[in-house]
Amino acid sequence: MGKGNETDALVEEFIDKKTIKALTTFIESNEEADAAESADIIVRAFGSNEKTISKETSDDDKKLIISFKNNLTLLIQKTWVEKTDVELKEQVLYQLEQFRSGGAGGWKCSYKPFLEILYNAVYLMFGQQIETEDFCEYALRIDPEFGIFWWYVKNLPQDADWPEQKCRDAILLGMYFLANY
Repeated sequence: MGKGNETDALVEEFIDKKTIKALTTFIESNEEADAAESADIIVRAFGSNEKTISKETSDDDKKLIISFKNNLTLLIQKTWVEKTDVELKEQVLYQLEQFRSGGAGGWKCSYKPFLEILYNAVYLMFGQQIETEDFCEYALRIDPEFGIFWWYVKNLPQDADWPEQKCRDAILLGMYFLANY
C-alpha cells in the first residue's frame, strides 16, 4: 500500500495486516458498507478502543471538529518556523479557522482543503523533509503513532471523487488522530 517495501514492512511492525488491508479497502471500495467498516478499523489504529467513525452523529462530528481545530491551531502556533514560512503558517491558521465553518459545501467539498491543511501543517513542523521518499519511514521511527497517521494521509488520493459519507469518514479519521495527538 505504501511508498515502498521498506515502508510497508515498517508499517507492519506497528499495525496489524487487518488495518493495512482496511486502508486499501477504504480507498478502493465503492461499497459504502465496506468503507464504513474499514474506517472503523482504521480509527482503532489511531488509538480508539471503542470509537466508530461511521456511526457518529452530527453532534459528535461538531465536537470532533472543535477539538481538531483547537489542537491543530495550538500545534501550529507553537511550531517555530523559518522567516520564509511565516506567511504559510498564517495561511494555514486562517484555512483552519475557515475549515467547515457552518459546514457549507459538505464533506466532499472539504476533502481537498482538509488534505492541504494537513500537508501544510506537517510541512511547518518538519520542513522540506516531508517531501523526501523516506519521510514516512522517518516519522514511523521517531513517533510511531504520528508515522501511522502520516502513512494514512499519504495513501489518501489527492483528488477523490468519493461519495459524501466516504469523504466525511476520511476527514474524520484524520481529525480523530490530530484531535487526540
